[in-house]
Amino acid sequence: MISTQDLRNKEVINIYDGKSLGYVYDIEVNLEKGLIEGIIVPAHRRFFSFFGKGEDDYVIKWKDIKRIGDDVILVDVAGLFDSEFVYERNHMTNIGSYIGIEDDKNNKAGKDNE
Repeated sequence: MISTQDLRNKEVINIYDGKSLGYVYDIEVNLEKGLIEGIIVPAHRRFFSFFGKGEDDYVIKWKDIKRIGDDVILVDVAGLFDSEFVYERNHMTNIGSYIGIEDDKNNKAGKDNE
């Protein structure tokens, strides 16, 4: 068994491109099931921060974690930095506009209906 504190001391490496994403900052927990659903890695270094998810943080689903070692967590998030990856998910930006695919599969958010 691994504790939350043990996860927070581990570096997260994306095996897709070999890049370090940073260190685990927090976890997402399904309280109804009592299961960890993912880990949160800050997109940039924070100062004076507490638990919680920032708007630009990477949320890595538990299914994308390939191995938890002594010092690192290996994840496979192939499209994390690709625009296609962002387009495939609905996301509300901090200024209130959507990016991603809307309910109409033929109309991507942010594109005009002309």
